[in-house]
Amino acid sequence: MATFTGTRAISTFPVSSAANQGVLQVAWGIYNLATNPTAADIIEFCRVPAGATVIGGFVQAVDLDTNATETLDFDIGWAANAAEVADPDGFGNFGVQTGDASVHTPVVGIYMPFANIIQSAGFKTFTAETVITGTVVATAATGGTGVIKVVVHYVVL
Repeated sequence: MATFTGTRAISTFPVSSAANQGVLQVAWGIYNLATNPTAADIIEFCRVPAGATVIGGFVQAVDLDTNATETLDFDIGWAANAAEVADPDGFGNFGVQTGDASVHTPVVGIYMPFANIIQSAGFKTFTAETVITGTVVATAATGGTGVIKVVVHYVVL
């Protein structure tokens, strides 16, 4: 297990919360997987400020597993902070991802909107600054390299 930290997730990277209450803000992070990640690897993408209520977001990437039978499985969630426990798949327990073109993704690549807590319990509010993470569940059969992006939509009330 390894932890990889993107530029926008580093603890010294400024976290925006300066907008007026209720104004949509965006946090985002990019990580270039230079090697095929292994199970339990964690990618830290970005941070959201204390008081952020995440109302949506998505994961976007190139086709990270080019095998005819893909095995790459990664989830999106958050790390523990001073107030909340970690939930590695709080925004998406996506299962095995295919980068093949489909009716849901008309181009080759990965595009998955946040779900899980947003669909079941409503939006997620963080009481402390929080790192948005990706956790590898299963490694790619072929490839496993390329750019992966996470975009988080939030408001501070």
